[in-house]
Amino acid sequence: MSKIKEIKGIEEAIKKEGLEWQAGASEVAEMSQSDFKKMLGFVPGDGDESLEARESHAESNFASYRSLAKMDMEAFGAPSSFNLSNVGGKNYMTSVKNQGSCGSCVAFGTVAAVEGTHRFLKRNDGLNVNYSEAHLFYCHARSEGRRCSGSNGGWWVLPSVKAFKDKGVVDDSCYPYVAGDQACSGLCSDSANRTTKITGYTKLTSIQSMKNWISTKGAVTACFTVYSDFYAYRSGVYRKSQNASREGGHCVCCVGYSDAGNYWICKNSWGSSWGDGGYFKIAYGQVGIDSEMYGINGIVDSGWLRNKRITGVWSNTAAKNAWVYISGEGWKRISNATETSTTNMLAQLLAAKGAARNVSLRIENGLIVEIYA
Repeated sequence: MSKIKEIKGIEEAIKKEGLEWQAGASEVAEMSQSDFKKMLGFVPGDGDESLEARESHAESNFASYRSLAKMDMEAFGAPSSFNLSNVGGKNYMTSVKNQGSCGSCVAFGTVAAVEGTHRFLKRNDGLNVNYSEAHLFYCHARSEGRRCSGSNGGWWVLPSVKAFKDKGVVDDSCYPYVAGDQACSGLCSDSANRTTKITGYTKLTSIQSMKNWISTKGAVTACFTVYSDFYAYRSGVYRKSQNASREGGHCVCCVGYSDAGNYWICKNSWGSSWGDGGYFKIAYGQVGIDSEMYGINGIVDSGWLRNKRITGVWSNTAAKNAWVYISGEGWKRISNATETSTTNMLAQLLAAKGAARNVSLRIENGLIVEIYA
C-alpha cells in the first residue's frame, strides 16, 4: 500500500471514530516502516514495566485523576492549564530538534527537559542553552552497550538522567549531533571544562504530581507506545485509532497540559515539519504517556560561560563583596577566596564592561572563580 493510501486510511479512521485530531503528510509520515521504527528508541529497562503494562498503568492513573475532577483541582496546587512554550508570552523551551534515523529519543527527551528546566528556573526565555544529545547517547549510553538500532538499540530514562547527574553533558557545539552510531569520537578538546550536570531527578507517578512539576519546576521526560497512526499526526489531541498497530516505544519532553481538553502538550524530536511545529497534544491516559515521567531537580551552577557581556557591577564597603550582571545569565558573585583575587577580577570585569568587550567566566557553585578577559 502506498503512503498516500495509508495516510488516507488513517484520516478515514479518525473521522469514523470521531477522534479529535488530524493526520497528514510529512517527511516522517512518508518514511518506510523500517526507517520509521529506527526512531523508536525507548526500551523499558530491567525490572521496568513492559509497554503494554505501561499503557494499562496510564489508564489507571487517568481513572484515579478523574475521581479528583469532582473536587477543586486548583486546591491541589496546579493551575488547570499551563504551557512552558507560552508563559505570559515567554517561551522557555528551546528549538525543536531532529534525532534522524537513530533510536536516540531518550537522549533528546532528556536534553529537552534539562534545557527547558534551566530556562524556566532562571525565568530567562533568552538563556542560550543547547546541550549535546550526541554526548549523552554516543558516549554515556554507548558505555552501557546501547546503540542506535539492533538488539541493543535504544535506551531508557533512568540511566539517562543519572548520567546527566553523575557525568554531565557538554554543549552541542562541543559535540554536534549527527544520526548514526559513533564511538564517542566527536568530543571537543576542552570538553572537561564545558560539562553541565543536573542536581538530581524525580520520578513522577501521578497525573497531579506531573502537572505540579511542570507548572512550578519545568519540563519533564515522558515515554509512550507509538502506534502506526501516530507518525501521520498533524494537529489536535491524539488518541490512537482502534485498528492501529503497536510499533515501539518513544520518549519525548512534555511541556504543558490542559484540564479542559484532558491532554498533555509535548515536544517531539522529529523536526519542526512534523506535527504542529514539532509539538503534539496527547490525551491523558493514552498509550502509556503518563504511566510515569521524570522531572529535573535543578542545574549545577558550575562550568564556563563563554563570550558573555558584563552589563552591571555592584559592590559595597564590605570586604570581598562584589557582584556582576552577566548578559543572559543574571547576577553572579565574584569569589571571595582572597581579597587580592576578588579585587583583580573585579577590576578586569569593570574594564571589560567599560570597553563593551566579551569575557569568559568559570563558575563554581554559583561563584565566579576565574575569568578570561
